[in-house]
Amino acid sequence: MPARKTQEKSTSGSKTTNSVRKKLTKVKQGRWLWLWLAFSGVAMLSATAGAMLAVSLSSTPLLQSKLTAAEEAIFSKGGSISRSSMRLPELTRPVNILILGCKVIASDLPELKGKEPDYEKVNSFEGPTDTMLLLRFDPEAEKLKVLSIPRDTQTYIEGQGVSKINSANALGGPALSAKVTSELLEGVGIDRYIRVNVQGVQSLVDALGGVTVYVPQDMKYQDDSQHLYINLKKGKQHLDGDKALQFLRFRYDKFGDIGRVQRQQILMRALMEQALNPATLARLPKILSLIQSHLDTNLSVEELVALVGFGAQTNRSKVQMLMVPGQFNGTGQREISYWLPDHRRIQQMVGQHFDQGSSDRTNIDPASLRVAIQDSTGKPEAVQSLVSTLKQAGYQNILVDDSWREPLRVTRLVAQQGDDSPANAVRKSLGFGEVRVDSTGTLDSDVTIQLGDDWLQKKSSDSKGFFGF
Repeated sequence: MPARKTQEKSTSGSKTTNSVRKKLTKVKQGRWLWLWLAFSGVAMLSATAGAMLAVSLSSTPLLQSKLTAAEEAIFSKGGSISRSSMRLPELTRPVNILILGCKVIASDLPELKGKEPDYEKVNSFEGPTDTMLLLRFDPEAEKLKVLSIPRDTQTYIEGQGVSKINSANALGGPALSAKVTSELLEGVGIDRYIRVNVQGVQSLVDALGGVTVYVPQDMKYQDDSQHLYINLKKGKQHLDGDKALQFLRFRYDKFGDIGRVQRQQILMRALMEQALNPATLARLPKILSLIQSHLDTNLSVEELVALVGFGAQTNRSKVQMLMVPGQFNGTGQREISYWLPDHRRIQQMVGQHFDQGSSDRTNIDPASLRVAIQDSTGKPEAVQSLVSTLKQAGYQNILVDDSWREPLRVTRLVAQQGDDSPANAVRKSLGFGEVRVDSTGTLDSDVTIQLGDDWLQKKSSDSKGFFGF
């Protein structure tokens, strides 16, 4: 009996020891887990701090043009836009940044006429701008808004008279461009500017790893005088910097420069969705080093980091793409081709999106809305059923436009004029679709429905084989 008791005690002790060992092992594993998380956090913070330090110590200045005191005053009316924190600089208020894409061709510079183009000069920041954007970073609404300003927009430029807005940079640099843009947009303030030449855009796309987009048609064009060679095939593809530039600069389609604006928005949205994320911050020094010589801006490094940080953290559903409302002035065959701004609609747009005046939003009358349909399904019966559904819901002003060439899984309800209220009303009537604020739809529409496969699935489910499935 004593031997058995001793054995039982020994067995019991062994079990206790094993239990204690297991608990200690778990504790150690827990400690190691916490240590690993701590070190990971330190590593992330170190990477962020290192990125900021590397940018801060960059020897090449971001500002490559000298502004007079009067010119500097144009960009300083709102005061400081960012503040430093323990981790990253952050925005303190809504900020409007004017982006000027510069592509100077030999014919733009009198000293190069009749001579072999000096492409280092041609790719400078001088001359008319090829692209104009106004970006609004709004930390209060947690939204990022991109306003495209067509380069052919007719406006008044002091010292020049009525002209295309893109000539302002050639006449007075970024300050005059900002002044003219502000006047066009009912006094919207411009806080900072960024000028970038085409080589900078190419380098930026390459540094971000390229971008995947759907090329809507074969694009082929050659112009030796501009050093411009475009050769892209239709279809979904991953574009490097050179091919992305070709996609952006192609103008020879139905809508000319407005078609370029729409492709700019497609590419920008794709870049934001694919490449702009918190990891981009850690790569900011490398990215900046690659594009810095092609960049001219009055942003400080702290402000630039704050802007990139805000953009990286913005929900993609809160990225809105706008375009200056207007219309073509005619055929352009015997006169200068202008985009004529619609000042009443501009006033509504800046009131809604830029806190300038009143948005003048009214109740939505379905019968008065201009609804366009761009079909991506390739099934005429799908379009016909959609038209019938819309008419039953009270929408009478319906246009079936050219097809949307990219096959879509999810239908897009495009708020073409920048007001998402009509698009949300259409979505409520249909019960499906993704509302987008951008300008890729039919120009004269209030809402463009880019019809996707989800409509086929919905009708198939509702009608039990309406389409023969």
